[in-house]
Amino acid sequence: MNIRKHIPNTITCLSLVAGSVAVVNALQGDLWGAAWWIITAALFDFLDGFAARLLQAYSPMGKELDSLADMVSFGVAPGMIVFRLLSEAAPILPLGNINIYLPYLAFVIPVFSALRLAKFNIDERQTTSFIGLPVPAHALFWAAIGCSVRPVIAGNECLFVGLTVLTAFLSSLLLVSEIPMFSLKIKSLSWKGNEIRYILVVGALLFVILWGFLGIAGTILLYIVLSVFNKKG
Repeated sequence: MNIRKHIPNTITCLSLVAGSVAVVNALQGDLWGAAWWIITAALFDFLDGFAARLLQAYSPMGKELDSLADMVSFGVAPGMIVFRLLSEAAPILPLGNINIYLPYLAFVIPVFSALRLAKFNIDERQTTSFIGLPVPAHALFWAAIGCSVRPVIAGNECLFVGLTVLTAFLSSLLLVSEIPMFSLKIKSLSWKGNEIRYILVVGALLFVILWGFLGIAGTILLYIVLSVFNKKG
């Protein structure tokens, strides 16, 4: 039995487990726990691809398993974070029975994440870069938002629900957009050819220092802006 070929898939399964725990945490109201488990899932998601390249252990099953794990960890989990946030804010709104249904608008996130993953699997243009926002980046954005904005919901429920729903729909559309997004994979540590990646790293460090966990969301926004700028030239 060749154990080596099973190592990447094992790591992928660990990402799936982490994403499942994130879902449970989100539904229980532990958004910090959900965020950290999404980060853990993202780490495993990076490591499974790294292990597959290092060990030359690619397989069709691995590709499919990766998408299934990503759907839970980076589709359902962030959707549940937004669902929980809306569930806490919506009952205060003066909309009667409609309040009950507002949190379900969060399901736009797993729906468009599924569309993004399905598109990625059949799109031959996305071998070295991405077209549309990658689902891990999208999930990290909402993980950071969920932890950071919760303390300011009270007293601002109407504004919060409106902005959250609008942002959820706009960010979900980015998942299936035709905007080219650069990959973080590097072949060398030289500045030439990696300028935009180093700018992102410096920006990420600065944002986290200034804003704490919310800096992760700022980093994702910077990634989107840099990708658009990179597209233009």
